[in-house]
Amino acid sequence: MSETHIHMAGHVTERHITRAGQGGDRDVFEYALLRVVPRVERGECINAGVLVYSRARAYVGARTHLDEARLLALDPEADVAGIRAALDAVERHCAGGEQAGQAARDDAGRRFRWLIAPRSTVVQPGPVHTGLTTDPAAEAERLLDLLVR
Repeated sequence: MSETHIHMAGHVTERHITRAGQGGDRDVFEYALLRVVPRVERGECINAGVLVYSRARAYVGARTHLDEARLLALDPEADVAGIRAALDAVERHCAGGEQAGQAARDDAGRRFRWLIAPRSTVVQPGPVHTGLTTDPAAEAERLLDLLVR
């Protein structure tokens, strides 16, 4: 089934609606960008990673890429090492296991929800979006290439 929508500017878009059981072997996933806001008071940011969660596949993962030149263009005195450490911590948190610390006991959904909670720090999650995928890990790589690199 599809719907046609006409936007205020007169552009026509088509949105496909998939009902439960019609997605083939694709599962719903959620994702959020990781943003680096080097000077929180200014609100300027760069995308530095993506978080992906699939409940059906019990998967949560993060892929990160810090463009140091873009970061330093926003704030020449940014703490690059500290920001890299924060991004690495997000990846460890998603991976679970001993490297995730106390979060290792949480399921994938709880780890994702904790990571997407709003923060007023240098590394912040963006809004959550959804999609369909057969491979959430590959989707994380695709989104990193599309939205971050």
